[in-house]
Amino acid sequence: MKKIKLFKQGHSPDFLFFCLLGAILVFGLIMLSSASSDLGKLKFQDTYYFVKHQLVYGFGLGIVGFLFASFVYYRFWQKYAIIFLLAALLSLLLVFTPLGYSNAGASRWLDLGPFSFQPTEFLKFAFIIYIAAWLCPGKKEDGAFAIRQNNFWAGYMPFLIVSGVVAMLILLQHAATPLVIIMLGAVFIYFVSGAKMSYILWTIILGILILSIAVLTTNYRYERIMSFVNRVLPQETTETGDNYHLNQALIAIGNGGWAGVGFGKSTTKFKYLPEPIGDSIFAVIAEELGFIGAAGLIILFIFFFSRGVIIAKNSRDQFAKLVILGFIFEFAAQTFIHIGALSGVGPITGVPLPFISYGGTSLAVFLTMAGVIVNVSRYTG
Repeated sequence: MKKIKLFKQGHSPDFLFFCLLGAILVFGLIMLSSASSDLGKLKFQDTYYFVKHQLVYGFGLGIVGFLFASFVYYRFWQKYAIIFLLAALLSLLLVFTPLGYSNAGASRWLDLGPFSFQPTEFLKFAFIIYIAAWLCPGKKEDGAFAIRQNNFWAGYMPFLIVSGVVAMLILLQHAATPLVIIMLGAVFIYFVSGAKMSYILWTIILGILILSIAVLTTNYRYERIMSFVNRVLPQETTETGDNYHLNQALIAIGNGGWAGVGFGKSTTKFKYLPEPIGDSIFAVIAEELGFIGAAGLIILFIFFFSRGVIIAKNSRDQFAKLVILGFIFEFAAQTFIHIGALSGVGPITGVPLPFISYGGTSLAVFLTMAGVIVNVSRYTG
């Protein structure tokens, strides 16, 4: 591949996408201040402890990543995609060294001194970049694009092998939901690139088989699925932790009614609702702002996702299109899974709400993804 300019002159970035992102971030910070106030006061004698931590680590690193990605020409990521993937895989392996530590039975974090880091969050970025770059090797290799779409041995098998390695490393960390989000994002851009439908169907079937084995051989995953099944198909069952979590989330959402109980006045976030600043933050939003506030946030997300798709559509570069669509798909999938789990539409999973939930790694990585989209928007039309 020819030398890539680190910076390249383009027109102004997409202003609407930038504004929608800003609105979601501001909304998220405001709601985090409410959801975390009691917890921060109890644990650290500081009502704004979690907000400050999010500003320093999430926004601090995230803004750096966003600015870098929004100004650096997006083909930089294409050229060094394999390096980013290898770095992500190495970080997954480091979780099993003394640098890694476990929480609630899951080995997903690296202890880097003043802050912790979740490698699966970085992988959401790196794997999409790698698959898009692999599908689009460059103008001098246009024939390779068709081969990787339609040739079984030169196209589908490499995709399957790399995906299998990534999936194995994620499953070893007991991170099934991040695995689903990452793999669905990769399969999605493989599909929109024009890959044979038979390849996509076989990949989905294999994915369902692997997840089924993972669920049946792991007690807590099995209990989560069964608690969801028992709710959909009611039968006598005990009150498991997941049932408790979902019941409290539904109580919180129900308390909100149409207009909510008022900002900062949630009655479930302190004593009853598990993980109110992370896995359950949408329930706090729905309780305090009601159906109107929760629906407003969902509509804001829909506009944000739609604007990203429009930027992808307007791009004249196949790599840029695939990257943006992959990122937007991951944003949307994680948003749907978070809200769906707390609403009883799916099993409790424990994933954060993008740009809203507390979590420095997730916010920093998602802001970097958004920066890449902003950069691509400079070269559309």
